Amino acid sequence: MKGVFFSRREIQFLYSNEICRVATCYNNLPHVTPVSYIFDNGKFYFATDYDTLKYANLKKNNRISLVVDTSENNNNRAIVTRGITKFIHKGKKFENLYDLFYDRFDWVRNDPWEQGEAPFVLVVPKTKVSWGI
Repeated sequence: MKGVFFSRREIQFLYSNEICRVATCYNNLPHVTPVSYIFDNGKFYFATDYDTLKYANLKKNNRISLVVDTSENNNNRAIVTRGITKFIHKGKKFENLYDLFYDRFDWVRNDPWEQGEAPFVLVVPKTKVSWGI
């Protein structure tokens, strides 16, 4: 499947937001949670704890749906993607992501963690739909 192309306006929209909702599924039971994300080079990244349903679901089924949306004065704007995930537990990529999250989010600075305590999740979009952007 070909990669997803994001337009300049979509990229600006994704960079201007920091919360998305991710949907995982296991045994035909969907699970949706909000997460802080970073969008970089056409991919999404978020952190999760090892003891979450989100982590357990993705470990068993690496498919995910992700939505970034806003509604201002009844002007709905959104990007919905579906894709695959990969965990980043340690190493240079983990360190680089951690630095980005640390710089961007107060909650990371207030409750820091080390490699091996919580992974990052890489989301590689395979489909995309957007509106209002």
